[in-house]
Amino acid sequence: MSRVRTGTGAPGWAGSVVAELPGGTGVRVVAVEGRSGAGKSTVAAHLRGALAARGEAVHVLTMEDLYAGWEGLAEGARVLRTRVLAPLARGEEPVWHRWDWEHGRRSAEPSCLPEPVARGGVLVVEGTGSGVSPALLDLLVWVHAPEGERSRRLDAREDAQLYAPHRAAWATQEARHLDRYRPEAHARVRVDNT
Repeated sequence: MSRVRTGTGAPGWAGSVVAELPGGTGVRVVAVEGRSGAGKSTVAAHLRGALAARGEAVHVLTMEDLYAGWEGLAEGARVLRTRVLAPLARGEEPVWHRWDWEHGRRSAEPSCLPEPVARGGVLVVEGTGSGVSPALLDLLVWVHAPEGERSRRLDAREDAQLYAPHRAAWATQEARHLDRYRPEAHARVRVDNT
């Protein structure tokens, strides 16, 4: 159950969300989770700005870099857990290989956190699957928008034609993920984005 509820229409909402992030000396992780079209990327961008405004080194990692293609939500969540979150929890440097959507494979070149973030900043992970391991997160944010609004946004996306053939299968993967991991129930913050 969310401890804090806010909405993107409320003044200072992003600041109230990042105020829920505990302090610490290591890398802290914020996951921005929700259904397709809820506005996770937009919320993550606002949180990034609010964190930077309070002097935090911050980096946003999109789950789209971790998904293994259109059928790869579960694989992306596994990569996040094993290659990013678990190493951070052990005090190790996370290293992952970004998904190359054009070539349909992981990149040969490894990715890692920017140095200022690795020294004790904030990693914001946005996308469905980012809430896969609540125990390894410092803050889990659930972004909500009504189904009709989400559908309208998905239809209006710049890549709507590319996404359209995969939309139903992706929704099935999302439902499976949400049923199994229940990120909405584990979220400390709920952001209504209507």
